[in-house]
Amino acid sequence: MKTKLFLLTAVFAFFAINSCTKQNDIDQESIDLADDEVISEAIFEDVFNSVDHADILLDDYLKGGSTKSFAVTDTCPVVTIDHPDDAIWPKTIVIDFGTLCTGFNGNTKSGKIITVVSGPRREEGSTRSVTFDNYYVNDIKVEGVKVISNSGYNSNQNVVFSVSLTEGKLIFPDGRTVERSFSHEREWLAGFMTRNIWDDECLITGVASGVSIKGIEYSKTISSALHWKRVCKFIVSGVVLIEREGRETAMLDYGSGECDAKAVLTIGDESKEILLKYKR
Repeated sequence: MKTKLFLLTAVFAFFAINSCTKQNDIDQESIDLADDEVISEAIFEDVFNSVDHADILLDDYLKGGSTKSFAVTDTCPVVTIDHPDDAIWPKTIVIDFGTLCTGFNGNTKSGKIITVVSGPRREEGSTRSVTFDNYYVNDIKVEGVKVISNSGYNSNQNVVFSVSLTEGKLIFPDGRTVERSFSHEREWLAGFMTRNIWDDECLITGVASGVSIKGIEYSKTISSALHWKRVCKFIVSGVVLIEREGRETAMLDYGSGECDAKAVLTIGDESKEILLKYKR
């Protein structure tokens, strides 16, 4: 009788331990959550890229001494800079991708990114308030309000921008959504003072929160600064911690600096390489 009781207890213990272990495994739900995080990060970083590039065009224009409205016409997008009155500031930058525009790294875009600029890009305290008008990236609709503020120089003598996103949302073609908000700081490592946009590099720190495409609430902390290079499609290095109720913390490692589309997702003792992408 004692032997049977022992065996029964051992069986229950095995299933209990096995069940707990499964909760920490890298299952498809955890991969999907990391996937949502990667897509959100990539799309809203690309918004920063577009806005900052247009801001550089504005700086170049102002150096010519003109304060009038103008448009930079290219195959796509068309960048229009306007101001509502005789004052130099504020100015409104509209980046219009039209009905279909294939841009950097083959991503398709449509609609408009609208930015209200309070002052010169290099001026401490100047802000950029970003909204969207029917804006899509690879058939994903992008919503939210993004505010970019020049915080001045830090102790490393690098310019830092504070960047916040509120009411951020990605709406996929099937109607499902990913929600996102964040508070970041961007420290410019290179390229801020040059005319060549392709030498730009930043370190990004901060926190984020959101709701995944499956309705799972999560929070994200950047534990090792994310290294952004304008020339690369995705973040090249850095680590984020993704937390959700009832599950072990997931760690997403973007690598050691290579300009590639790979990251490693780790939960507990298990790791899995995932492919970074702008689509789902």
